[in-house]
Amino acid sequence: MRENIVETLVGTAVVIVAAAFLIFTMQTTGSGGRSEGYMLNAAFRSAEGVSVGTDVRLAGVKVGTVTDLNLDPQTFRAVTALQISDDVLIPDDSTAVVASEGLLGGTFIEIMPGGSFENYAEGAEILDTQGAVSLVTLLLRFASGGGGDE
Repeated sequence: MRENIVETLVGTAVVIVAAAFLIFTMQTTGSGGRSEGYMLNAAFRSAEGVSVGTDVRLAGVKVGTVTDLNLDPQTFRAVTALQISDDVLIPDDSTAVVASEGLLGGTFIEIMPGGSFENYAEGAEILDTQGAVSLVTLLLRFASGGGGDE
């Protein structure tokens, strides 16, 4: 009888810890529940390192998330869907850049705001984009001594 009580208590504790971990994971990754924000689209020449769930940042602060990533077969560009927080309004002359946190850091999309008084509407496309810079390509250029077109 005593063993049954101990097993029941341990099993209950395991279920509670698993549920707490699941809730924590859903809150930190932004998955599950009701999502708030508006959608923007951006097409990049190279979206290397970007995937669904990648942060969208403005001034170093997370303001959104990449919700979809596809290849446009006509333009051969990586088309991303960005979900931006409702409380962040982005000027319609802003730039979206695929950036890196450093040599070993992750990749994110940085929004560099413009100076326009008009803001992007739901579903608009950010036309001014800069793709990812390949570190390997830069190192090969440096090692070969070729800095640019000559």
